[in-house]
Amino acid sequence: MPLEDHPLRQQLNDEVHARPPEALSAPLRSTYIAMLSPWENADHERALISSLAERFGGPPVRAGATHYSSELAGFSLRWERHGEFARYMFTARGPFEEPFASVAAERIPPEWLAKLPGQRLVAANVALVSGDGSVNLEEIGQAHFAGNVLVGSVIADGAGAAFTDFRIHADGMSRVLVEDRSMSARQAGRMVQRLLEIDTYRMLALLALPIARELGPKLSAWEKVLAEINTRLIEARSEDEASLQERLTHLSAEIDSVEAAHHFRFGAAAAYRDIVLWRIAELREGRIQGLQTFREFMERRLTPAMNTCEAISRRQASLAQRVARSVQLLSIRIGMTREQQNHALLRSMDRRAKLQLRLQQTVEGLSVAAITYYVVGLVAGVAKGLKAMNVHIDPEIAAAVAIPVVAGAAILGLRHLRALLADEDGREG
Repeated sequence: MPLEDHPLRQQLNDEVHARPPEALSAPLRSTYIAMLSPWENADHERALISSLAERFGGPPVRAGATHYSSELAGFSLRWERHGEFARYMFTARGPFEEPFASVAAERIPPEWLAKLPGQRLVAANVALVSGDGSVNLEEIGQAHFAGNVLVGSVIADGAGAAFTDFRIHADGMSRVLVEDRSMSARQAGRMVQRLLEIDTYRMLALLALPIARELGPKLSAWEKVLAEINTRLIEARSEDEASLQERLTHLSAEIDSVEAAHHFRFGAAAAYRDIVLWRIAELREGRIQGLQTFREFMERRLTPAMNTCEAISRRQASLAQRVARSVQLLSIRIGMTREQQNHALLRSMDRRAKLQLRLQQTVEGLSVAAITYYVVGLVAGVAKGLKAMNVHIDPEIAAAVAIPVVAGAAILGLRHLRALLADEDGREG
């Protein structure tokens, strides 16, 4: 059809077909490794996988690929790149006497394994064996799991069974034994993949637990500090507000810094926990008398740990909100204090202005009196001089007549001067 395709149509369509489970048929052994490794290591991982594939006659990894699967000389190799980890699976097909006496990765050069970037988080040896359901749990536990308490169940609606102890053995590997009773190769591959994903995402989810345990005492200490500040805030005087604001700001910065540092980890833990529960549901497990099922084990061991992480995460968020409210209340209080101080300052300035006006009026009155006094004195002096020159004038009458004239002129002159100054201030303003 002559229609324009979305540029991501093919990529999005193919996404649901990416990373299909490997078809597995008993007997076989697999070695599985999950490395905690940031996305920036993807190019390094592709180069390593390509070098190993070339060494054992396989094709290289496509540029930018996030998964790889190939049959090499003597074993199969599977690599998958995820957000914060990468996983590798080496599978050797063929009969064996003891499931865990040797490992599928024994043909992999140790120096190649040593170059894998990141830190090992999960490492497991898987054995897929044929069986008819007549398992001896005590014999399996003693022979393959060092006598440890087993976790196991019937899987795939009775077409298989799976056993593990969720422990790291002396060789640094955990162990998973899968009994194939009537599974197809694809079904067996899906079951093995689900079992390994349960262990992987369980460990990824638990990465948040040490952080939660470390944060618990810190949160308690911060809550005490906040309670103390809030108590002081009730009784504080205006001069104490600046120091309280500084303490609250510092506390808020500490909490926000920790929350930002661990927000992803707590969010990822919840997501990984959900994946674990989904993968367990996909096992379609049934009970084997005397064993904990995978769901029961996770509900008893993983769920309490995740509840702790969620409680700490909620407590941290709640504390951050309470600190923010205290900061807001203190800011309002400081604003009100400043507003009151501004009002008091304005009232004081108004009083000073009125006082200055009264003083100015008093000075003006005194100035008029002084000017009148001196000018009238001059008029009287002139009148006396004229009288001495035989001019018919009475100095006292002349002085008396001059007083209102001089006083009026002085008053008018001062008013005119005040008007000129007011006009000048208005132009400058």
